[in-house]
Amino acid sequence: MTNQTASPIIHYMDGKQKQPKTLQEAVVFYADPNNALAYMTLLRWPDGVVRCPMCDRDDVVFLHNQRKWQCKSVHAKRQFSAKVGTIFEDSPIALEKWLVVVWMLSNCRNGISSYEIARTIGVTQKSAWFMLHRIRLGLQDKHTGGKLGGGPHSKVEIDETYIGGKARFMHKEKRERISRDGGMQGGHGKVAVMGMLERGGKVKTAVLGHKREKKQMHQIIEDNVMPGTWIMTDEFSNYDGLSNNYTHLVVNHLDRYVQGNVHTQGIENFWSLLKRGLGGTYVAVEPFHLFRYVDEQAFRFNNRKDNDGRKIGDAERFDIAMSQIIGKRLTYAELTGKDEGLQAF
Repeated sequence: MTNQTASPIIHYMDGKQKQPKTLQEAVVFYADPNNALAYMTLLRWPDGVVRCPMCDRDDVVFLHNQRKWQCKSVHAKRQFSAKVGTIFEDSPIALEKWLVVVWMLSNCRNGISSYEIARTIGVTQKSAWFMLHRIRLGLQDKHTGGKLGGGPHSKVEIDETYIGGKARFMHKEKRERISRDGGMQGGHGKVAVMGMLERGGKVKTAVLGHKREKKQMHQIIEDNVMPGTWIMTDEFSNYDGLSNNYTHLVVNHLDRYVQGNVHTQGIENFWSLLKRGLGGTYVAVEPFHLFRYVDEQAFRFNNRKDNDGRKIGDAERFDIAMSQIIGKRLTYAELTGKDEGLQAF
């Protein structure tokens, strides 16, 4: 440990630096490379002991000029940074810029465009676009928290919506192609997204594609909602048969939107937030990437309050986002679909 004492992590651990609470404070705080490195180091090694990711030695040496560590053992990749093992790995963009972008994306209610990020931190729009998608991967939280419902009074609202541009605004050739392929019926060539919201709890989403198949929708519900839960849907026929495993309550939107305690207003609210971001901030989203934008909005929605109903602050939401970036990786080839076997949905 004697070789690590000169690392900026010690200054941070001594409590001499106060974490920011607002975006303005975050920009100023993380502009100091020592603060950015110290925060990231504690995130990667919470006990304060930096270990080599290749051989796990804990007597590594901090290289001040390179702001990296070097393992005393001779092996491949003996020099490593705090970015290793995270969505930031192999990125030439400085850590202090990465942290500010994570703060902005996790806290801007309607999202933030790559053009604005590019202007703000001084990178190209293409780099900013790649950064945002890597952060969206970190915001994904599909396999934690278990299934929705299960409690004696838990109620889950289920609904689906279509995402995509309006046919009258499409180029003539694209409109004709979609119509020729049979995609203009129902969703008008749009992509269907399914949402399940537990009242007072979290929302889970799934991108269905251009078709809403009954078997697919039932399987998604079974994978995400505990049997026996009260579920509330509209009159869509694909929900028929759910009463075998759930208490299924239906509200007919042709007649009314609320019938006593039976409604889907909560998940409709989530759709409005999602579409406001897609239409107002991102403008045009390719179906191949749609699930990433849905996950982004779901993260902010699910982390607006804690289990006790207390409003979560920006700094706390940033910490939650950062806690999810470890062990995830997204390459540009994967992002653009150039890897073999990758599919849009």
